[in-house]
Amino acid sequence: MGSTPIRVAIVNDYELVVAGVAAMLAPHHDRIGIIELDSGLPVISDVDVILYDTFGQIQGDGVDLEDLVRGSDARVVIFSWNTQPALVRKAIDRGARGYLSKGLAADQIVAGIEAVHRGETVTPPESTTEVGAGASGDWPGREHGLTAREAEVVALITQGLSNQEIAERTYLSINSVKTYIRTAYRKIDVGRRSQAVAWGMKNGFEPDRLRVIDTTR
Repeated sequence: MGSTPIRVAIVNDYELVVAGVAAMLAPHHDRIGIIELDSGLPVISDVDVILYDTFGQIQGDGVDLEDLVRGSDARVVIFSWNTQPALVRKAIDRGARGYLSKGLAADQIVAGIEAVHRGETVTPPESTTEVGAGASGDWPGREHGLTAREAEVVALITQGLSNQEIAERTYLSINSVKTYIRTAYRKIDVGRRSQAVAWGMKNGFEPDRLRVIDTTR
């Protein structure tokens, strides 16, 4: 008989994002069990690992790890497109036990979760570059041709953030943010911020509040 699968909760404010990560990891159900999916709500199940997806979220030393674990023994793994060494160090210094790139294949992500569960601290190689169009999982606007980065910028615009606030949230330069805005606007056929917000609200870019618990595990 094999070992018991690691109990995992996936957290992000967007239902599509957590569902996409869960679907990507589902073939490895013999190694990890997705116990809970949370969009905008705290984890309430007894899990071993919380996989925190950073799409549209606070990152680095801004992540409230205590709020995520809520007094449990769960270990937090950050799952992100941003793998700058300084950002990774901030997250680990705050208490995250792992930091995984969205550029990894599903089996590599599972291996990272397993390593964290064994008590190891897992971080990307410092040579790892930021992940863009080839990111794993799913995100709002992908069916409209938006890359992961463009979609995140549109999500943050929909949340009401300014360009400077988006740059600070995503650890991008202000010029990079403006470039992503221009390319995203072309793809979704809008010309002004108010139009982008209206488009985002109609196309799944507003944060969700949903919890899904697998009671069979």
